[in-house]
Amino acid sequence: MAKSKPKKSALKENDGIKQPESLSSVSAKAIKSKRQKQPSAEELVKGIIQGNITALSRAITLIESTNPSHTKKANTIINACLPYANNSIRIGITGVPGVGKSTFIEALGVYLIKNSKKVAVLAVDPSSTLSKGSILGDKTRMEDLVKTKNAFIRPSPSGDSLGGVARKTRETIILCEAAGFDTILIETVGVGQSEIAVHSMVDFFLLLKLAGAGDELQGIKRGIIEMADAIVINKADGENIKAANAAKLEFNRALHLYPEKASGWTPKTTLCSALKNEGISEVWDMITDYVLKAKSNNYFNRHRKQQNTFWLLQTIEERLKSNFYNRSIIKTELKKQIALIEEGKTTPFNAAEYLLGL
Repeated sequence: MAKSKPKKSALKENDGIKQPESLSSVSAKAIKSKRQKQPSAEELVKGIIQGNITALSRAITLIESTNPSHTKKANTIINACLPYANNSIRIGITGVPGVGKSTFIEALGVYLIKNSKKVAVLAVDPSSTLSKGSILGDKTRMEDLVKTKNAFIRPSPSGDSLGGVARKTRETIILCEAAGFDTILIETVGVGQSEIAVHSMVDFFLLLKLAGAGDELQGIKRGIIEMADAIVINKADGENIKAANAAKLEFNRALHLYPEKASGWTPKTTLCSALKNEGISEVWDMITDYVLKAKSNNYFNRHRKQQNTFWLLQTIEERLKSNFYNRSIIKTELKKQIALIEEGKTTPFNAAEYLLGL
């Protein structure tokens, strides 16, 4: 009986194509290793001093990181950059959301760069509660400035730090100065206590306002107006000119009610339209006048020394607070004391005394 031939299947597995040598496992590992290699602190410092934006961005990322190894590397970079810092004018810019901060900063930045300045913008964005990242995206709101050669824009998520100001903004200022940026613009989120924190790290504090907002003499704004070295009424164009001039008069009257500043400078109110690029040069002339006056009476340097002392004490307080709450015994006993307070068996003050004594 003849043997039956084996049936042929329609399904057939062919041999795979052999990988070319360029994509071999050895080459792939080499590429991966090259990608993972991070520049040393010394390499980043060298790049920053030479004005390399990539090196500056990488160093700022290290500053913002909470990784202990990154923090150590960042501190090395900051210390190496210190001799090249402190050669800029630091300007804080604040105002309520919608006042046109980004448009104003872009107009001022472009004007300064046209006048041979190098401008760094540190824009502190509100943080996303989910990703913890910046949600406003200042680079997308400053399209002209971001394309300019001598400009650097760094949006930083505000996180949960004081008043929404990025925790490491001061260190970032040092790196930007070491990279050759002679004008640092710091934008706040315009809410909470951010103005207070920014005021403690800048030379000139500028408050942007809108005409007809109804807060010319509002008590809640008193503290912010008192800190301002200048009030700039934005969007002073078209049909809004009359209201802007009226607001300027009201703010000038209000400024006379405040005590004289230690700098000897008399705060001024001026108008501008950032959208139409009007009044920007006058704002810069005013800032220049302030710097000349502050340097002539030695307030400029004295103020910076006072700021350094403030941030030293602030850092110590934050570190002590962090160390206290991260102790395992405190984590355990704190829960017990909160329970006792809720049960009415102790007071918050006695509980605090007990915890501080551990």
